[in-house]
Amino acid sequence: MKQGTLKPSSKGLGPTSIGRGNSAEQIALDYLLLQGFQLVARNYRTRRGEIDLIMRDGRCLVFVEVRFRKSSRYGSAEESITAAKCQRLQSAAEAYFQHFRLTDSIGARFDAIAVSPVASRTDSDNLGAKDTKGADVSAGYRVNWLKNILQ
Repeated sequence: MKQGTLKPSSKGLGPTSIGRGNSAEQIALDYLLLQGFQLVARNYRTRRGEIDLIMRDGRCLVFVEVRFRKSSRYGSAEESITAAKCQRLQSAAEAYFQHFRLTDSIGARFDAIAVSPVASRTDSDNLGAKDTKGADVSAGYRVNWLKNILQ
């Protein structure tokens, strides 16, 4: 698990779940770009499932699931990553490899980015501050990068 600074989209999180999801994906994308990743594809859809972000980290493709929770009332963003979701992510990645005829010479990793609002206003005022769970806080959102979620 790695946390880092958050560079949010200028759009902010919208009022609908689709708007929030798209904005959370933008926050995750901005975050990973700051980490030196390159965007390969966004919202790749197949019959087997959807991949929110496909990034390149050196010679490795990173398939990223982005999760957002407005509140922790029904569990955290991290807790919303189920075994079934991981299976769909893996299956969609296999379809991606087959569709583009990628070989075993390209590595693959499965990560998740959990985005949630910070609990207190004072946390959001301190760019780069850490919340009580150790995740970085910026612009009112907490970003938690979970690497290798299928291991």
